[in-house]
Amino acid sequence: MNEVTVAYDANNHLGETPIWSVEDQALWWVNCENPPEIHRWSPSTGEHAKWDFPDRVGGFVHKAGGGLLVALADGLYDFDPDTGSLDLRVKSGLLPQVKLHECHCDRQGRFWIGCYDHDFGHDRNSRQGKWLRLDGDELTPVLDGVAVANGLAFSPDGRLIYMADAPSRSVSVYDYDPETGTPSNPRLLFKLEEGEGFPDGATVDSEGGYWLANVAAGRLRRYLPDGTLERIVELPFSNPTKPAFGGPDLATLYVTSCQLDLPVFNKPTLPNGAVFAVDSGFRGVAETPLRG
Repeated sequence: MNEVTVAYDANNHLGETPIWSVEDQALWWVNCENPPEIHRWSPSTGEHAKWDFPDRVGGFVHKAGGGLLVALADGLYDFDPDTGSLDLRVKSGLLPQVKLHECHCDRQGRFWIGCYDHDFGHDRNSRQGKWLRLDGDELTPVLDGVAVANGLAFSPDGRLIYMADAPSRSVSVYDYDPETGTPSNPRLLFKLEEGEGFPDGATVDSEGGYWLANVAAGRLRRYLPDGTLERIVELPFSNPTKPAFGGPDLATLYVTSCQLDLPVFNKPTLPNGAVFAVDSGFRGVAETPLRG
């Protein structure tokens, strides 16, 4: 158990947002920048495809009617992988230094996205990022005061939402109303110690475990909904960015990674920038595509 292998050597600068598509039995993910791309890879056939974009890609989700909703730096775009068409759906309306970043759909197919404040890199007091919800064709601010939004995930029953602010090293959990898309009753799930790296992307398994990519520390962490650290999976690379369950039975935990110049707290033996496969012993939950 917990064997780690290179699934696809993508050589990404900043691999993120792995999503398993049940429909085409393929793993999709982004290289956010240098260059901005979306990738698709089929483990069964080995077929790989990628699409280039004109600006930084924060993330994407699949749409129920086909195609993708893609978050570029300035807004959300409808993208058709078959034709390459890219059409603006909604501008972000955010400050210039605030970029769309971490995104996911809840169990009802409602779209959520977090932002990062680019100015935080040189001004540690700048926290203009937000968590936003797509209501129709409008982005509704729900939570603010964020530096780098990360760790977004929903419990299997859709009644908990997890969110992280990476520089604070903390992950919070909220009760979540699946009918209205409203979070409430926030509490700290956990906080990493100095020297333990940072929280990045996350997913949940079918038992409700919250799996966190512990970037700059080369680890996956599995927490229970009450904040108990159930296990740590040591990885042979430094910078995991986000896990996602995939494969025909959702039993393979795929992990994207990056080559950013981050403080490293372990010695990598496998290449950062690849997509990895972890035998975790757990199964995932199929992603709900965007409705509407």
